[in-house]
Amino acid sequence: MNSTTYFYKFLEPISKELAILAGELENTIFSSPRTMLTHSRVLVENILQQVMELEKMKEEPRITLKERLTILENEGILTTEIRDALHLVRQLGNQASHDKRKFRFSEALLSWEAIYKIVRWFVEVYTSLSVEVPEYQDPTTPKEERYDSTELELRLKSLEKLLLASMKKEKTNKTSQEEGTSNIPSPHVKMAEPGYTTIRALEYNGDTLEVPYFLRDAFLLPQRFEKSETFLIRLGAEQQARIMSELPNNLENLHHHVKRFNENNDKQLFEELKIFIEEEKIRRKVTLERPGELFLFYKDDYIILTDALKDIPLTKEQFTGIPSLIKQLNEDGIHSVGQLPKELVILGKYKNVGVVNVGRLFEQLKGR
Repeated sequence: MNSTTYFYKFLEPISKELAILAGELENTIFSSPRTMLTHSRVLVENILQQVMELEKMKEEPRITLKERLTILENEGILTTEIRDALHLVRQLGNQASHDKRKFRFSEALLSWEAIYKIVRWFVEVYTSLSVEVPEYQDPTTPKEERYDSTELELRLKSLEKLLLASMKKEKTNKTSQEEGTSNIPSPHVKMAEPGYTTIRALEYNGDTLEVPYFLRDAFLLPQRFEKSETFLIRLGAEQQARIMSELPNNLENLHHHVKRFNENNDKQLFEELKIFIEEEKIRRKVTLERPGELFLFYKDDYIILTDALKDIPLTKEQFTGIPSLIKQLNEDGIHSVGQLPKELVILGKYKNVGVVNVGRLFEQLKGR
């Protein structure tokens, strides 16, 4: 979903948190109907909570969505159409939370249409007249890469927490204004592209590094870490730090798993992980922008592997200044550019080669 075009963007002047949560639900309709139905209840419950506050109605702690509905219905606040829409969202959400059956796109679309009725009613009755509600639109099937179900759950739970925090902040702000004190700043909210939701955070000596979802189980190729290569190889031998998910949340004392390393190695690995993550973001971006293309990657740079480039022979005449690398590649049966590994730093494994010679090969490939 494009953060600039999602349907409920018109809600941002009222509540950016509510708008983005609705936008995320839109994104889940065709990727995970169950997830969409389950989390839709949070959106409508937040709307009803705001309605009760605006109507100056007291509510008991831990009140349920059904109880809110009953109270508002008994007070004559809900029209028949809105009451039925709220019950539909609630009931489908309850089923999705407990029923193991497969949920259909059509059910998610029913809930989506009901949400529109609820949002339109809320905006028109309780918010600024300057906010214009667009006509209902069915969501379109996403053409871009989608979130998978686990990332969707992470994003929605995070946004729901922000939505609750924003409600508490508004209450505190009202109290502060009455007492003549300053407002509390709003939490930062942003739309993340698929794969970029923070799955976890790594720490070292008070510094924090966010790991995006698409790298949750990324292989930590030692050759990608110039100063930590040997450290990672040794850790890998102890079944530590082979993939991102094996890393502890705090990298302090990681060196205790292997001999003859110290805290400086922990620090250096943490710093190189920052570089690794940024390089991977660049690679992911170019890969998504150019689907179907073949690439050769070297650090944060890349080459498009065209048919013409694939057929260039790997000979000392074609690639000068790296005779040892060319010879060893040929001995391993790699005779043309198209046979090179996607990750060129792997070539540093060859005897007497190293990153300098791999860099020379890459620059000559770029020149072609």
